[in-house]
Amino acid sequence: MTTLPLAPIVVRCPTPDDTSRLGRALGSVAQAGDLVCLWGELGAGKTHLAKAFGAGLGVTDTITSPSFILMAEYRGRLPLFHVDPYRLADARDALAGGLIDDRQADGVTIVEWPERLGDTLPAARLDVRIEGTGDETRHITLEAGSPTYRRYLEVAA
Repeated sequence: MTTLPLAPIVVRCPTPDDTSRLGRALGSVAQAGDLVCLWGELGAGKTHLAKAFGAGLGVTDTITSPSFILMAEYRGRLPLFHVDPYRLADARDALAGGLIDDRQADGVTIVEWPERLGDTLPAARLDVRIEGTGDETRHITLEAGSPTYRRYLEVAA
């Protein structure tokens, strides 16, 4: 098996089905303690990708954006913690209040709008940057913040 470098890779997703396939593949290799950050404009498909990721984890509940509740938890092969601090001006208070806590070490945490968390984000994470909105083809860049996230690049290649 060839080992890919940690250099970012770009996946072209012309249709929502292509984005769903990518999300399911990523979810299928997720491990406990993983942090996945979804970056992109409003309408880029962050929640769509999170739903597909959840399906890859075996989540059968309907995954929706937790914008108003900040975090939703779902059961699958691993627990999925879906975090969305979009409505927060400064997430430091939410973090201090337990938005991200020890329970997440047993599951996978997906964060939409991770820029709201600023420098509190650990370097060891998978960054998923989605470019494109509406009916545009998505160009999804995957960047592993540490070698433990290499499996995501491999499954997407």
